[in-house]
Amino acid sequence: MVDSVKRVAVLGSTGSIGRQTVDVIRAMPQQFQVVGLAAGKNLELLAEQIKEFKPEFIGCPPEENDIDRLKDLVNIKNNLLSLDEIAASKKIDIVVIATSGKAGLGPTLAALRAGKNIALANKEALVSAGEIITEEASRSGARILPVDSEHSAIWQCLSGEHQEAARIILTASGGPFRQFSREQLEKVTVSQALQHPSWRMGKKVTVDSATLMNKGLEVIEAHWLFHMPYERIDVLVHPQSIIHSMVEFVDGSIKAQLSYPDMRLPIQYALSYPERLANPQLPRVDWGLVRSLEFELPDYVRFPCLRLAIEAGRRGGTYPAVLCAADEVAVELFLTGRIQFTDIAGAIERTLEQHRAISSPGLGEIEAADVWARETLLKTVGGVR
Repeated sequence: MVDSVKRVAVLGSTGSIGRQTVDVIRAMPQQFQVVGLAAGKNLELLAEQIKEFKPEFIGCPPEENDIDRLKDLVNIKNNLLSLDEIAASKKIDIVVIATSGKAGLGPTLAALRAGKNIALANKEALVSAGEIITEEASRSGARILPVDSEHSAIWQCLSGEHQEAARIILTASGGPFRQFSREQLEKVTVSQALQHPSWRMGKKVTVDSATLMNKGLEVIEAHWLFHMPYERIDVLVHPQSIIHSMVEFVDGSIKAQLSYPDMRLPIQYALSYPERLANPQLPRVDWGLVRSLEFELPDYVRFPCLRLAIEAGRRGGTYPAVLCAADEVAVELFLTGRIQFTDIAGAIERTLEQHRAISSPGLGEIEAADVWARETLLKTVGGVR
């Protein structure tokens, strides 16, 4: 391999973002080399990826039966490592954090402490511990390269600007239930919630998009990534998902980033930064098919998760960690049929109302808040339904 090849570790390689990251790397073998792979659930797919890319570092769940099963599927000569160990390796140039939930926090900090640039797709890590993560990046000089299409769009719009933005405008598709009444939302099924109109994502993120929790989490992420006060971050519903976000400047000018809704584009930009690379596999916008670009303000009454997330972000401290943990449990309860779609927000709100926040938490206090939130939400479910 020549020196120009970037050595990549993909943590969460069998999830939606992980698979699409692998697609980008597969299409550009002269630019990228897979050095590390790790996954937690789909060991069969992980085994296929290991056979294809032959990574030096491999990670899987610590349970002995999972390790034995993976070794049965593929001949592994080297030892299995933890996500933190892979993220901190000197042989890796960039770490893709594509794990979901709290599992992304440890390797994110490990990579940053080792001075590694990270392509961050894990919302919960930055939302729960934004101050700790951004301070660690500043201390080590590592860069947090956003993978979310919205934050990638903002990042691209800010490129080359010498004055700070006056306002950030995060766009949202509105999800599959944008025009549903309250009565219709109460009857939403799991299969309906998993049918996103624009994006191909994992189950949890797809449900978060349907409740607009996903957009609320992105507001908190934008606050930390771009050092923007909450009062200068707006959300705008844009059903076509062609404009991925916008930035307004002091003179009233607005820059927007537009592209076909395909996560491989922001993934590729994070991997290739500061270069842009041609990839014939990425679709282009066909302006003959785009008849209109629509916009509307979000409805905070029908979609209270958006309000709850922004409020938690404004409150700060351990509130965002509680929000993330409570949402993760509530979405799982919905997916398994224990609560209704409209119960998700109520369960999260009850949990937040019971929380006694710590204003400037350390990592241990954030982890404790996470555990507390999960236990508390489960206790409140009996009162939800």
